[in-house]
Amino acid sequence: MTADLTAALPTALPTVKLDIISDPICPWCYIGKTHLDKALAEIPDHPFVIEWHPFQLNPDMPSEGMGRREYLEGKFGGKEAAVRAYAPVVEHAEKAGLRIDFEGMQRTPNTIDAHRLIHWAGIEGKQAAMVDALFDAYFAQARDIGDRDVLVEIAANVGMEADVVRQLLSGANDIDDIRNRDAHSRKMGVSSVPTFIIANQHAVPGAQQPEMWKQIITDIMQQLQSTEGEA
Repeated sequence: MTADLTAALPTALPTVKLDIISDPICPWCYIGKTHLDKALAEIPDHPFVIEWHPFQLNPDMPSEGMGRREYLEGKFGGKEAAVRAYAPVVEHAEKAGLRIDFEGMQRTPNTIDAHRLIHWAGIEGKQAAMVDALFDAYFAQARDIGDRDVLVEIAANVGMEADVVRQLLSGANDIDDIRNRDAHSRKMGVSSVPTFIIANQHAVPGAQQPEMWKQIITDIMQQLQSTEGEA
């Protein structure tokens, strides 16, 4: 009779859902994801299962977007005011090791199609890669992620079928779903992004530092282990 060695192996802890409400043109979302990723890399056995959800910073943006200068002057009242408003973003991005090419940005896009792309990537198990690719395209490369040709190229680079994505983007597939999910988040009290929802219960707003995420993850893992021990 042989011993059952598998009985001595530790069982995996239950997973915990982490829902992230975000917009791919939100610099704080870019910074917040970077902080979270650093924490997750340091605790690779974390219990989080992550899903990204849509939130449009500019839901009334024309479908073709608008010139960056026009957008900034309308939102902040001029270039100098915009520079002041973005100064904390630049500072925190640099501390996070990120480069944001604000000078290279020519247009501010409507992000409904980018959100559709994130949704479709999620169906194929490529959502994290898509979010990364969109952030990189917009912030590091100053590309117009409202341009469908750009989105098709990004989709192909993360392993999606370019022809299929192009066809989907040419229609109205999932536009209502994206808008309804955005509206649902606002109805639940989300007014800014990023907003992280842990286990559908606890909201963590803003671009929190890696140290805070590591503490949150550690606390959750201890709670899960305690619960497992009591079972």
